[in-house]
Amino acid sequence: MKKILSFALLLLSTNISFFAQIASSVWIADQGDGTYINPVLHADYSDPDVCAAGDDFYMTASSFGCTPGLPILHSKDLVNWQLVNYAVKELNPAEFFNQTQHGKGIWAPSIRYHNGEYYIYWGDPDFGIYMIKTTNPRGEWSKPVLVQGGKGLIDPTPLWDDDGKAYLIYAWAGSRSKMNSILTVSEMNADGTRLIGNPILVFDGNDGVNHTVEGPKFYKHNGYYYIFAPAGGVATGWQLVLRSKQVFGPYKSKIVMMQGDSDINGPHQGAWVETNQGESWFVHFQDKGAYGRIIHLNPMSWEKDWPVIGKKRSGKQWGEPVGRHTKPNVGATYPVITPPESDEFNSRDLGLQWQWYANYQPTFGFTTDLGYIRLYGHILSEDFVNFWEVPNLLLQKFPAETFTATTKLKVSAKADGQQSGLIVMGWDYCYLGVEKQGEEFILKQVICKDAEDKNPEIETTAILLPASRKFEAGLYPNYERDIYLRVKVTAGAICNFYYSLDGKKYHPFGLPFAARQGKWIGAKVGLFSTAPFGKERGWVDADWFRIEK
Repeated sequence: MKKILSFALLLLSTNISFFAQIASSVWIADQGDGTYINPVLHADYSDPDVCAAGDDFYMTASSFGCTPGLPILHSKDLVNWQLVNYAVKELNPAEFFNQTQHGKGIWAPSIRYHNGEYYIYWGDPDFGIYMIKTTNPRGEWSKPVLVQGGKGLIDPTPLWDDDGKAYLIYAWAGSRSKMNSILTVSEMNADGTRLIGNPILVFDGNDGVNHTVEGPKFYKHNGYYYIFAPAGGVATGWQLVLRSKQVFGPYKSKIVMMQGDSDINGPHQGAWVETNQGESWFVHFQDKGAYGRIIHLNPMSWEKDWPVIGKKRSGKQWGEPVGRHTKPNVGATYPVITPPESDEFNSRDLGLQWQWYANYQPTFGFTTDLGYIRLYGHILSEDFVNFWEVPNLLLQKFPAETFTATTKLKVSAKADGQQSGLIVMGWDYCYLGVEKQGEEFILKQVICKDAEDKNPEIETTAILLPASRKFEAGLYPNYERDIYLRVKVTAGAICNFYYSLDGKKYHPFGLPFAARQGKWIGAKVGLFSTAPFGKERGWVDADWFRIEK
């Protein structure tokens, strides 16, 4: 009986620990009193789209050149979201995405539930429009089908009509097609695998008012076809809705949400979804600079077959975003849950919060059953300038406006110049690196501004550290250094770095650093390991990585 009781207590404590990790310590939208605050996700889930299937809601978002791609989030109430899967493990063509491709890849996906299957469509601005599907969003998704090849086709959304016909609306990237601010609709075959009709222009935002119209979402409601699309720019625009009795138009337009007196700039593209109780809600993003494109939830009502999103002010025909609101009515109450942040690296499966800057390759490193993850050094190019080219950065999104990230590392190196450490990555980046030099290590802070422009790194601070241990390993001895590294992020994405040799006393190190977003993505935090050109790979074993207040 004692053994059974001990096992039960152990199981209970394990479950408590498990659920404690699920609920974030730095950002929770659910206020526990029947209300929520925006953003519901203070993390970079750019260009969100949501579908409902029974009592379940599934969200996906842009992932660009990061892998795995197409995050799948699940919710029961539109407030509490859990990251449960990625729909794409590797980007194609592989030879292209095995290298860093900042700002390319998966743009503005849409997710739909149709005839018992989940579909995701997305535009790759360099290759065309793709589709994948599954019967289980938490399981394996099909291999991508190229629905329509070509440059500049982006932001697709399907619509299966009542008569069995299928249509696809999409926008155009001016950077590739040299035309933009237009929306086109093409007919598809019934299974949604290819276009069978020519593109028909249904809206032109080059009207002196609705410039930069993009990200269309296609719906049918109460006999009307609706196109929800933002216009006016990512950080400065508004939500536009188009309405017509005919799929190809003509469409009338109306602004349905603007920033108004709120502090929510944009507000940008998203998804209309209905609960099982018949309520309408709108999930969209706000561009918050270094924090990325964070997720908001706004109530939606209907007036004379036109939607109004957010809080409607007297005398206005449009709504404005809410800061706090009553939670959606979904017929039940669900527990607080958030995407994962901290990782003890005790699993063979990489935590879902982590992404690489290119397709994963075995030389990036391995999970283990030994209580750590190992990252091998990326061998730098002969003409290396900065980390913009490094694909094996293991990174996760900023989870809140203020937070602390701490990691316990064991750096291993044979060759001088091998280094590993903690990095905050974006167009500007900063890291604490532990680099081997002779029989010692150098702890240094490095900052790089405008990395995409191939600007060089600048070393701000450095100190010598003795090796923790040395042992013979082949032709050259191996040197190891145990260290704890930390970054505290405060309001405005200001980062201050620290180190510790014992995990108890932390010393400030280097200069404050203002994090900056990457190319269409927010700043990220995580781990790196590099090796000089022509040298054997060193590595770093990360015991854990913890996000706290």
